Amino acid sequence: MTTYKRVLLKLSGESLMGDQAYGIDQERLSDYAMQIKEAVALGVQIGIVIGGGNIFRGLSGAAKGFDRVKGDQMGMLATVINSLALNSALTAHGVKSRVLTAIRMEPVGEFYSKDKAIETLEKGEVAIFSGGTGNPYFTTDTGSSLRGIEIEADAMLKGTRVDGIYTADPETDASATKFEKISFDEIYNRGLKVMDLTATTMCKENNLPIVVFNMDEKGNLMKVLSGANIGTLVHG
Repeated sequence: MTTYKRVLLKLSGESLMGDQAYGIDQERLSDYAMQIKEAVALGVQIGIVIGGGNIFRGLSGAAKGFDRVKGDQMGMLATVINSLALNSALTAHGVKSRVLTAIRMEPVGEFYSKDKAIETLEKGEVAIFSGGTGNPYFTTDTGSSLRGIEIEADAMLKGTRVDGIYTADPETDASATKFEKISFDEIYNRGLKVMDLTATTMCKENNLPIVVFNMDEKGNLMKVLSGANIGTLVHG
């Protein structure tokens, strides 16, 4: 038995790099695909949003002189590349999946609609949502919140490089302590950078809980789905 029937899994583009400085690490990609396969085998319906930071990040591009709108559009295309890579890896492991894009680009992917997404999930296929929201000035975190709400997910599972939410960045502050549970309001009050403010607000207003966990540790996705207390739960 699993705690969640339908989830929105948010994956970090940076995590796809593995130990590389850029691009996609095939071993990490395959590991993600295997973890997702295990979850699908248990009957969990999974929608996925994956970032594009391993290829291009709009905000970073804007800081280097790119027009913000063009930079964000380049970031959206980076998420499409990662989505296609994940789609290919899932296919290689015998898992059916479909790439749905926020911007029309057939035959690269099918144009997103809520009905098409839910139909895909109910058929037991993985739905991969690419292109963010299709608009500039919105992050893939916001895209994840939006898609999670639209598909009526039980929770958003945010896979990161760390094992939850801390009082400070555990990679730079050895005194940082981890939260087992934290409210949306406390995230605001503490100024914690779990997701951007727009994404967090959407989840709060639509009662979509978030579980932040370390996806890079093999087997952790199944542990979260089984209700194991290995990450941080963000609740209303």
